[in-house]
Amino acid sequence: ITITAGQYNGAQEFKKAGHILTDSVWLIVVLGSVISGVLFFGAHGIYYYILNVPEPMIKLGVPFLKMRAISIFFTFLYFAFTAFLRGIKNTQTPMWVFSLGAVVFIFFDYALIFGKFGFPEMQLQGSALAGVIQYSFMFFLLFFIVLFDPAYRKYSISLFRSIADIKTIKRLANLSWPLILDKATMAGAYIWLLKMITPMGTTAIASFSVIKDIERFAFLPAIAFASIITLLASNNFGSGDTLSVKSNIKKIIFLASIMVFGLLVIFSLNPSFFIRMFDLKGDFTAFASRALPIISVLVFFDVLQLILAGAMRGVGNVRFVMWVRFIVCIGLFAPLSYAVSIMPMQNLLFKFIIIYGMFYMCSALMSVLYIRNFRRDY
Repeated sequence: ITITAGQYNGAQEFKKAGHILTDSVWLIVVLGSVISGVLFFGAHGIYYYILNVPEPMIKLGVPFLKMRAISIFFTFLYFAFTAFLRGIKNTQTPMWVFSLGAVVFIFFDYALIFGKFGFPEMQLQGSALAGVIQYSFMFFLLFFIVLFDPAYRKYSISLFRSIADIKTIKRLANLSWPLILDKATMAGAYIWLLKMITPMGTTAIASFSVIKDIERFAFLPAIAFASIITLLASNNFGSGDTLSVKSNIKKIIFLASIMVFGLLVIFSLNPSFFIRMFDLKGDFTAFASRALPIISVLVFFDVLQLILAGAMRGVGNVRFVMWVRFIVCIGLFAPLSYAVSIMPMQNLLFKFIIIYGMFYMCSALMSVLYIRNFRRDY
């Protein structure tokens, strides 16, 4: 949506940009229903067959995932409107709406987990329900803003008109399925990474979870900049300005790297302090504290590949991103990490860092392939 709406917006074809939102929302209703249904009805199988977690975790996880499946449906719809606004260069409205949604989530998360302010005490289920409330709130708020704010009248948005053009549907589908596959590939890579670490024991599993969360927090600026480069590249490409695409890529990589590594340096200077927030008993703090600074150095490669992938999507080259991620993750990362996981090593910390680090080294390879493609074709 960001790509197509951005290209039409850059070409000043505002009604076509609005029609993109209309057509894509109904496609997302179908797609979101399918994926939410798979998660809802397949929750037990996901925990038992895919994640191989212990039975006590399955009992907690299945009802949680079923509730989260409902919120994921609203998440799909929310992201449709967010993607449209970003495509037309409106990044402030999604920011304020998400900020309000975060406040809503924090309130209901606390109230429903612990039974505060007259709400029932639902514990873990309360957090899942808070997610449903958060994303449904953000979706409906964006829905009314986009449909009823006079600023968007030039886009002629009407969700209840007939779908305009079969060519538009095909274009959206051709852009979407590679994106879905490459996102699924990266998500699957994290699941595979966890499976490779699981045999190392609870200390390694807990360390992986905490390190991943810390790095994902530090990685937030890169995710934001990846969205920005997609909308900038799509608008520039739509207006025929390919030089600005390359210039913006360099600026975005520089800014994202500074922000991400600034946060990681803070976490790495005293990792024990931050990890103890998640490890009240001190079971895995020492292990995770030694691994975090080393792994954080390699995060640069993930920042680089994420920004470059966002730029490639902006110019409409979504299939190249898909194939690069699919081939590297399936053909390289999976077999190499498996080979290391079955090697007998006495030093579990070294083994943990090698397996985790392989993920980021594969990101480095992806970045090299993206750069070569940009130099050749743009």
